[in-house]
Amino acid sequence: MVAVTVIDAEEVRRIALSLPQTVEKEAWSMPTFRVAGKMFVTVPDDQTSFAVRCPRYERTELIAAEPEKFWVPPHEASSAWVRVRLSALEDLDELRDILVDSWRQAAPDRLVEAFPTPEPGTGTDTGTGTEKD
Repeated sequence: MVAVTVIDAEEVRRIALSLPQTVEKEAWSMPTFRVAGKMFVTVPDDQTSFAVRCPRYERTELIAAEPEKFWVPPHEASSAWVRVRLSALEDLDELRDILVDSWRQAAPDRLVEAFPTPEPGTGTDTGTGTEKD
């Protein structure tokens, strides 16, 4: 029998706080996570999803490809954020990849350059960074 990992808001917190210079701060009565003062993830009250930074052009593609996983509530339509349903995530590696990508968009260049980029799903450092929007 294979053990099934239930991914919840505590896993989001644990992984977010493991990223360099990340702090947790409550805002809008919910936990938010920031690097260098810039928010990169929020966990809304119901704790069934989380929101991350995502350039709008990528967000449209994500939602079209996996609408059961990615979505945007109407009040966030004009933002560069996307919601992710925790129950739709494949595993903790996928959660980490999503959180790291959002962290890289918010972190100062000096932190991004110092933080290795693992190849998706392998944990292997490629030494490359992602572009910031």
